[in-house]
Amino acid sequence: MELVKKIDQDLIDAMKNHEKLRLTVIREIKAGMKQAVIDQKKEMSDDLAVEVVSRGIKTRKESIKEFEKGNRTDLVDKTKEEIYVLESYLPEQLSKEEILEIIDKVFAVVLPEKPSDMGKVMKEVTPLLKGKADMKEVSEIIKNKLS
Repeated sequence: MELVKKIDQDLIDAMKNHEKLRLTVIREIKAGMKQAVIDQKKEMSDDLAVEVVSRGIKTRKESIKEFEKGNRTDLVDKTKEEIYVLESYLPEQLSKEEILEIIDKVFAVVLPEKPSDMGKVMKEVTPLLKGKADMKEVSEIIKNKLS
C-alpha cells in the first residue's frame, strides 16, 4: 500500500502548492481506484493503483493521436504533461532487452507452436510485466515471435 499512501500524500501536496494539473490527475487516479474497488470487488492495493494509472496513460496516448490529427497542439502538450504525472506512479519500466528475456523464458515454459497460442503466452506474461512495460508493445513482440 506504499503507492496508495504516496498518492494520498501527493494529493495533499498538490493542494498546498496549488498545482492544478497535478491535482486534477491525482484526483482522477483516486476516483478510478474507488470505482475499480466497487466494480471489481477488490481491495484497495498498489496493484489496483498501477492498473488504474496504466489505463489512464493508455487512454491519454490514444487521445494524443486524435489531437494530432486535429492539429490541437495545445491539447497534445497538456495531455503529455498528464502522462508525465501518471508515469511517476508506475514502477520503473523495463528495457526492451529485459522484456524480451522474460518473454523468452515464458516461451520456454509454454512452448507455443502457432499464432493461436497467443492467449496462453499472454496469460503467463501479463502478471510478470503488467505495469512494468507497455502491454501493447509486449503483445506486438509476442505476435512477431509466433508468426
